[in-house]
Amino acid sequence: MPRGDKSKYTDKEKRQEQHIEEGYESRGVPEKEAERRAWATVNKVHGGGEKRGGGGYGEPENHESMRKGGRKGGKNSHKNK
Repeated sequence: MPRGDKSKYTDKEKRQEQHIEEGYESRGVPEKEAERRAWATVNKVHGGGEKRGGGGYGEPENHESMRKGGRKGGKNSHKNK
């Protein structure tokens, strides 16, 4: 399987990636960087593809990286505490 192949990802993971990518793009992140960050977030949550043969098969989801996204960083982040 070549590097970057997405065949081991479920439809849910692909939808999540699209949604996360759109969020980054709406904040002004370039398209390629938004896609890279979105897949990194999906991988962090699922540990890799959820289908058999993927790194995250059979593992529970960890949503920590999704929760901190809107709160971490930015010039007004200190006001969110």
